[in-house]
Amino acid sequence: MDSSAAPFPHAHSPYHAHLGIEVAEWREGYARLVCDTAAPHANRSGIVHGGLVLSMIDQAAAFAGLFCADPARVRRAVTLDLDCRFTGQAAIGTRLSAEGRVAAAGRNVFFARTEVFDAEGTLVAFGASTHRYRAGSADPAGVPAAEG
Repeated sequence: MDSSAAPFPHAHSPYHAHLGIEVAEWREGYARLVCDTAAPHANRSGIVHGGLVLSMIDQAAAFAGLFCADPARVRRAVTLDLDCRFTGQAAIGTRLSAEGRVAAAGRNVFFARTEVFDAEGTLVAFGASTHRYRAGSADPAGVPAAEG
C-alpha cells in the first residue's frame, strides 16, 4: 500500500494491516476504525475474538487524540491504561466499527472513550483509556513525519 496516496498518510501500521483494521474517519478529537471480520478473527467459539475488539478500542482512542492536519507532520503516543467491557458478541463476517473520542487532554496525557459496534449498530464493547504523548506530539502541529 502506498501510504502517501492514502486519505490518512500516517495512519498505516503493520499491526493494522495484519488485523485488517482501516482508518475510516479521522479528525481532531475523533477517529473511526473499521474491520471486516473473517475466519482468522475467530476465537474457539467461532465468534470474533475479544483481542481484535480490544485492539480496535486501543487504536481508535489513540488516533482520536493524535490527529494532525499537516500531512508532512505526525503525532504519536503510548497507551498507559486501557479497559474494556464486552456488551455483546460479533459474528464472523460482520463489519466492526470503533469510534474513539477524546474525553479530556492535558499537557502530556489524554483520556479517551471508545465504543465498538457491529454492522447493525449494536454495541459490542466499550472502553476507556489513557495515553501519553511522545516527545513533541502534545503540540497539535506534531513533529516532522521523518522523526520517529
